[in-house]
Amino acid sequence: MSIIEKQKKEVTIRFAGDSGDGIQLTGSQFTSTTALSGNDLSTFPDYPAEIRAPAGTVAGVSGFQIHFGSKAIHTPGDMCDVLVVMNAAALKANLKFLKPGGIIIANTDGFGKKDLSLAKYAPEETPIQDAKNSGYIVIEIDVTKMTRESLKDTGLSLKEIDRSKNMFVLGVLYWLFSRPLDSTIQFLNRKFAKKPLIAEANIKALNDGFTYAIATELFSERYSVDAAPIEPGMYRNITGNDAIVLGIAAVAKRSEFPVFLGSYPITPASEILQGLSGLKNYGVTTFQAEDEIAAVASAIGASFGGSLGITTSSGPGVALKSEAIGLATMLELPLVIVNVQRAGPSTGLPTKTEQSDLMQAFYGRAGEAPVAILSASSPADCFDVTYEACRIAVEHMIPVMLLTDGYIANGAEPWKLPKISELKPVDPRFEKARENGQDDTPFLPYKRDENLVRPWAIPGTKGLAHRIGGLEKDHETGNISYDPDNHHRMTEMREMKRDMIANFIPDQQMDEGNETGKLLVVGWGSTYGTIKSAVTEVLEDGMDVSFLHLRYLNPFPKNLGSLLSGFEKILVPEINRGQLSRILREQFLLPVEGFNRVQGVPLMVAELKEKIIQMCKS
Repeated sequence: MSIIEKQKKEVTIRFAGDSGDGIQLTGSQFTSTTALSGNDLSTFPDYPAEIRAPAGTVAGVSGFQIHFGSKAIHTPGDMCDVLVVMNAAALKANLKFLKPGGIIIANTDGFGKKDLSLAKYAPEETPIQDAKNSGYIVIEIDVTKMTRESLKDTGLSLKEIDRSKNMFVLGVLYWLFSRPLDSTIQFLNRKFAKKPLIAEANIKALNDGFTYAIATELFSERYSVDAAPIEPGMYRNITGNDAIVLGIAAVAKRSEFPVFLGSYPITPASEILQGLSGLKNYGVTTFQAEDEIAAVASAIGASFGGSLGITTSSGPGVALKSEAIGLATMLELPLVIVNVQRAGPSTGLPTKTEQSDLMQAFYGRAGEAPVAILSASSPADCFDVTYEACRIAVEHMIPVMLLTDGYIANGAEPWKLPKISELKPVDPRFEKARENGQDDTPFLPYKRDENLVRPWAIPGTKGLAHRIGGLEKDHETGNISYDPDNHHRMTEMREMKRDMIANFIPDQQMDEGNETGKLLVVGWGSTYGTIKSAVTEVLEDGMDVSFLHLRYLNPFPKNLGSLLSGFEKILVPEINRGQLSRILREQFLLPVEGFNRVQGVPLMVAELKEKIIQMCKS
């Protein structure tokens, strides 16, 4: 049978199976190989919410979706062209994400009677045959049997052999999409450098999967995707959490002053602490505290001592940190709080994504405790936004909350490495020591410059002794003050200082469309890719739509109000119940409509596009 070679502009693949099937590793290796092939891409790892859900059940299914192409890619894709399933539960959980007529690659060993029962199929159901009857192209491979046959002479145990099933499947996919094996072979040799037999077994399974796809003529078509046109430079594949790690390290390296991370592990933010712990040579100190309160308190102590204090968490952890964040606001010390949002409330869906902590960032502290708020729009954007959050915290002596979410944290995309020399140094305003007789005026720790920023006085510096604490202070001396007028003045001053940050951030720009018109779509955070894709498509159809995406959420850019007022209608898509919508209505008194989904997954392009078309026509 002759194979038809087809060129594709874009492809979406979804891998799914039990947590022990190596789905995330398979997806990440396909991603790395695809990035090296020059394709633009976006990924979406989909972890089970339970640490160890029962094997073979729908609750235990792990997924990984990659959307890649020869054009700009902004989302991991609404629906997939190819669905790879290692068992019946994976098919049941993910068939809804497959395009009509799409390809299913099924490990038939995972569709026995017990597997069907665990996946809650009825005894009379035949899911593989039903998929064929529904028009899907089903490729049946007994992956377990073929992997065992491939590795029968390696001397490995059956359990060790079965762990290589994912490499056999990956070999099949590499052939189907004309991907080279080299980078994965190099990865396996590095990963199992101390276990050469394991490395050799996985490499053999990978090669045999590739050969199997050729020899058995499973597929009538084979696909290739050209490299995407991208700006020249050095690139690497990066997740959002990794980009935050490098952003923090870049601040320490470029500005040559110490950075301290005090953190407590929590999904999906733990990788930031893990990643930074290996970068001590960049001037970064990491501390794993016993709880969330100790973590943020240690960061505040580090800032008092002259380091930039940073703490990382997710919504539940930020709730525990709220009193200490209020203390940092009162002390007027630099502090960066990274909130990698997840689905809540309470424990909620800890491995699923959401944007539901915006109100918490604005108002979630006792008293009037203003902080600056920034948000990242993609994995690669996390580097720039982290660097900017650190700059604002240091140069304005204020807590800054940086919002990402589970989708951004674990998703990946190509990132162009910046030159460290091109990064603007973060400039701390340290107060200088006072020698005897040099200055007879008393040191005023809260005497401010024209931007209401106080000096950063390091403990032990000669002549700079001063009082700190959570009690209200006199506006200049820092001494405890119970005076009502002083408290009113200080409350206003802390808010004014936060608002004056708007003078040091860029004006808001349109991402797409004109600065006036019928409909403006406003986004923040991880909705960027979905909105960008939907708006681009409707603009091609000639509709009067514009799009702007917010990085600075508090304070807003100074020109935001004038931009918003130039449109008849405003739509705000969010993965929450409409939090930014309410804030925009409150601050600008404009009719803002929300497009809200709270499903633990990114917004769908098709659904948003339908809403945009409806609003344009009404």
